[in-house]
Amino acid sequence: MKLSTSGLLARRGGLGNIVGWFIRVVIYDICITGISDILGVPRMVALVIFLGILGLIALGGYIMQNKYASGTADRDF
Repeated sequence: MKLSTSGLLARRGGLGNIVGWFIRVVIYDICITGISDILGVPRMVALVIFLGILGLIALGGYIMQNKYASGTADRDF
């Protein structure tokens, strides 16, 4: 049984995953470039700022999840 190239791509997630990855990279690059231009800092500093913002968003989501979902985990259904 021989798989064609398109069959192999479809089996591993397809071309859509590759395109989605490139779109994410472009969006992140636009955000980092925007931070760099607005604040007048080098791109590496803008990258650290961007990662810090993402970390704060993740931390806020984690805290809210624990705050609002902590009472529901103890209930018996």
